[in-house]
Amino acid sequence: MKKQLLILLITILSFNTYAQISFEKGYFINNTDQKTDCFIKNIDWKNNPSEFQYKLSENGEPETTNIKSVKEFGILGKTKYSRSEVNIDKSSEKIDDMSAVKNPIFREEVVFLKVLVEGKATLYYYENENLRRYFYKTDQSGIEQLIYKSYLTPENNVAKNNTFKQQLWLSLVCQSITMKSIENTDYEKNNLVDLFVKYNECTNSGFTLFEKKQHKDLFNLTLRPGLNSTSLSIQNSMVNYRDVDFGNKTGLRFGVEAEFIMPFNKNKWALIIEPTYQYFKSEKEIIYAQTLTITSKINVNVDYESIEIPFGIRYYSFLNPNSKLFFNASLIYDIPLSSTIYADRKQIIDLEINSQINLAYGMGYNYNDKYSLEFRLGQAREILGKYPSWSSKYETVSLIFGFTIL
Repeated sequence: MKKQLLILLITILSFNTYAQISFEKGYFINNTDQKTDCFIKNIDWKNNPSEFQYKLSENGEPETTNIKSVKEFGILGKTKYSRSEVNIDKSSEKIDDMSAVKNPIFREEVVFLKVLVEGKATLYYYENENLRRYFYKTDQSGIEQLIYKSYLTPENNVAKNNTFKQQLWLSLVCQSITMKSIENTDYEKNNLVDLFVKYNECTNSGFTLFEKKQHKDLFNLTLRPGLNSTSLSIQNSMVNYRDVDFGNKTGLRFGVEAEFIMPFNKNKWALIIEPTYQYFKSEKEIIYAQTLTITSKINVNVDYESIEIPFGIRYYSFLNPNSKLFFNASLIYDIPLSSTIYADRKQIIDLEINSQINLAYGMGYNYNDKYSLEFRLGQAREILGKYPSWSSKYETVSLIFGFTIL
């Protein structure tokens, strides 16, 4: 049953990913400067693309074109990419791969640069995996990379080449831009966008801001009470009369979820962590000895309380501006709170619960970024891992209500 539910979850996720292909009004300009109005598939690129899909009409068939044929493309009111032949330094910022050379090591490439601010001074952005580079152009110069590089000194210390600040100071000359403001500028998107906007405003030149600050919060804090339907069985490999099936119990759970929205792909992906209190208490009578004339029974109790800490990833499937489905996959680290399984005669069964990590999968519905309802299925968890002769199967199905407070 669990395997079937998992397959269903993956199928639904795949369907929704496909179904949400969004073609938005845009344009592209080819190598002969011919502009084509069209509908471009907006996947909110994290890495700068080298190709894209488009339709000539809203109901037309998708076509693909690439950087060899297109000089510029954009989605109206949202984003713009410009093909440029640039000198780019791809030196790593990771210490293990860091260069011992202070100066950038340029190589010539043709790339689509994302336009962040366009005006008398234009700011561009390039990202590919962990590489992030900014470029600029003024009415006095062509497109150049703003130089920032980490490198190792002969003493094996990390140093910074901040030549980009000198480039900005020499290029963005205006009364309102001081040396201090340049010194306080980091090689970071918001800082650089603010500086280029300030320069274009200072020079009274018209400009377009493509990289608008996000209005949606990228962090959510949600209260998550709910119901758990839980079953537990334990087995002893040495003596099977100690095996116990505690059956199924319904109990309360309460969690507080921190959600971190990823700032790409239209905020469809998020990382989640949800410390949760849960409990399972049950008593079961078992036969531990039996002869022709005598049957001996004992009561076995489980008293299991814990703090679960799921670490997971979430995918959103938007239905309309106020409604969305979501799908989770989480790794659950469990911290038992003085939890035991014991019999009336403790010499027969007296076990301390010690949990192992397990997985959980969930799907749910969110309304207005405020209210949510989730169905979650947990894979079987081993809670007697410290005892070689014992094994267990702890399974939980949850119905979780969410109320976002932040």
